[in-house]
Order: sequence, then C-alpha cells, then structure tokens
Amino acid sequence: MSTSTLPKRTSPFCAVMSQRRRLKTTPPPTPVNFSITPLSPLHPTTPPKEESSSSTSFRSRTQRSLTPSLLDLAALDDGDWHTLGLSRSELSLLHTLPTGQTFRWRRTGPSQFTGVVGPYLLSLKHADGDDDPSGRIHFFLHNSSDAASTRAALSDYLNVEISLTALWRGFSAADPRFDEIARRFDGGARVLRQDPVECVFQFLCSSNNNIARIEKMVGVLSSFGEHLGTVGGFHFHEFPTLERLSAVTEQQLREAGFGYRAKYIVGAVKALQAKPGGGVEWLASLRSLDLHDVLDALCSLPGVGPKVAACIALFSLDQHHAIPVDTHVWQIATRYFIPELSGTQLTPKLCARVADIFIARFGKYAGWAQNVLFIGDLPSQKALLPAQLLANKKSKSAKRKRSNRKFKLE
Repeated sequence: MSTSTLPKRTSPFCAVMSQRRRLKTTPPPTPVNFSITPLSPLHPTTPPKEESSSSTSFRSRTQRSLTPSLLDLAALDDGDWHTLGLSRSELSLLHTLPTGQTFRWRRTGPSQFTGVVGPYLLSLKHADGDDDPSGRIHFFLHNSSDAASTRAALSDYLNVEISLTALWRGFSAADPRFDEIARRFDGGARVLRQDPVECVFQFLCSSNNNIARIEKMVGVLSSFGEHLGTVGGFHFHEFPTLERLSAVTEQQLREAGFGYRAKYIVGAVKALQAKPGGGVEWLASLRSLDLHDVLDALCSLPGVGPKVAACIALFSLDQHHAIPVDTHVWQIATRYFIPELSGTQLTPKLCARVADIFIARFGKYAGWAQNVLFIGDLPSQKALLPAQLLANKKSKSAKRKRSNRKFKLE
C-alpha cells in the first residue's frame, strides 16, 4: 500500500496503560441484579452512602433484571429481521463489538449482540445455516419501525463504505504476520465510526481500568440518557447529551465507583460545552483535520492523554492511521517488527517510532491493521491458533526470557 498519500506525520504520543489492551476472555455476560439508586439528575435524591465493595459501588439506574423481558424475547422470536448486506468476512460481530472499541454492546444470544446506535435500540446477528453460508448480518429493531433510517445510522456506525476485503488484501501483502491472522479470522474485524461524544466518555472511563468496571461505568453514564428498552435482561439507554451530563456531579460519580475519573468526566463536559459552537460541533469538526492537530485538540480535554486521544481519533474521528500505543502494542511491535528492542522500556520516543512503523508498513489505514494484530493477540483468539504455531511461539518466548535474564545478570 502506497504511503505517498499519507496524512501529516504523527507527533510523538504514548501512554503506557489502557484497558483496551488488557482485555481478557470472558463468557457471555450473565445479567446481574443491581438495586436501583436513581443517580440521574432527572430524578434527584439523597446520594447513597459510599460502599467498599466493588460489586456494589456501581449501583445505578441501569438495573439488570434477572428475568429477561418476555416481550423483547417474543419480538425477537417473531423474526422481523432486516438484512444489512454485510457478509461475515466484512463484519464479524465477535471480532468487532467486544474487542475494546466500545463498551455498550451486550451479548444477548449465541451469535447475537444488542446495543444502541444513536436513538435506535437494535440487535445484530449473523445468518446461520446452509441458506446463507456467507453469514450475512441481520438487524432487529426494538424501539422503531423505521428500518431505512436505522439502516443508514448503522451503516455509518459500521463504516460500511470501507471495503474490508480490499484493505486486508493489501495488509496481507505487506506483512506476513497480518496474513497469518487474516487466514485464521477470514476477515470481519472492522473499525467502528462511533459518535464522538459517546466515544470520548467511554475512553475516559477506560483509563487504568478493567473491562468489567468500564462496562459498569459506561452503563452508569448511559443511564442519564433516555431509556430505550430492555433486551435479555439488560436495560439500554440513548447516550446522554452534554446538557444532561452537565447536571451530573463529581460526588455522584465518585459514589458510583468512578474514583479519580469522576473529576475528569465532569471537567470534560464543561470543557466541551465551552468549545466554539459547542462540544458536538467541535468534535465533529476534528474529522477534517490532520491527525497531529486532532490529537493536540483532544488532549486539551481534562483526563485525555495521548493514548486515549489516539483511541478516540481512530474509533470516532475518521483518523484511520491513528495508532494507540501502549505496552500491549509495544509487545506486538517488538515481537514482530523490531525484535532488537525486545525488553527495552517503552518511552514516548519509542511510541512515536512504533506508530511510524505501522504507518510505513500499512499505509493510511494503519490503525485498522494494528487493531487486527491486537485482536489476534487476545487470549480468546489465540485459542484458534494451530497447536504447532502455539508451540513455536512459546519456544520463542522462552528463548527471549532466557536472553533477557542473561542480559540482566551481565
């Protein structure tokens, strides 16, 4: 892939820790019953007392019922599903939705995910059976009968105008490691185009955090928006506007278990509202800027560092060559691209070098390629590797560890 049309060279950016890079294999979430404590400014009450247990510190309006909604399940069984037209090779739900780009989708069936896109509550699933071996995506409307508008919003959210097959063909030709993963995946790991406001606050929650707590925090924030419905025992809300979020206090968020992130979230709301034209317009305007300027702009928000800024840029602002560099990506880079630096401590200068390596190798959609390499390194995906390949990787890893120990002793 040619690099002659690349956007402006990125400036050094790096952050060492990120939840997106510490994802672990988890079974489909089992609905958990949280007692209802109305934190929403729409229903002000006396704030609850702080609790020490991490499982109870997220008590909020986002109650998960132990009994799935019979109405929702009946509607799904009736089967008014619409075909989106994307095959599994163009969109794999399992390789896209639960891999750290977003934290608002819930697995509500063996091959089904339910979530919110704008004002629409919908479920997605792959077609099964011999009638459709390509596994095309179908969507089900839970709170609307306007299939055309929902299809348009979903198509934008899924970046459907970008051909994953064409991209992967170029990536595979450029890098043998990518080609290996591509053959195992058979396509489908797509980068989303999320609402920028929603993306900003999701990744503010991700800082130095784990997947379960991020989902709970994002669920608390979402609960300040309009309730759209219940599917599989999970309550879903439209993501709140900045106006609604502005009524949420730091104290409320701390009592909901946000810790130091509460200050950043409240500060980011105020900072966005103060931007020229308002936060929504300001964030949307970043889509037309060079990556360097986008990262600088995002880092002006409280709690947003270079790594979080790169995630927001890649997953919502059309900055397809943004590379969120952290320790996990650093390990991938030293394992496959710059092995001579294996065991070296990650620095801002080396972060910039890693980003440049990805861009030089994969071109203006380098962020999409890096996302696939990351997903391919997840424990849930390693289980699909051939046994011989796993043995070879373990052998190489053991050799590197022995080499590192020898270096330290000398």
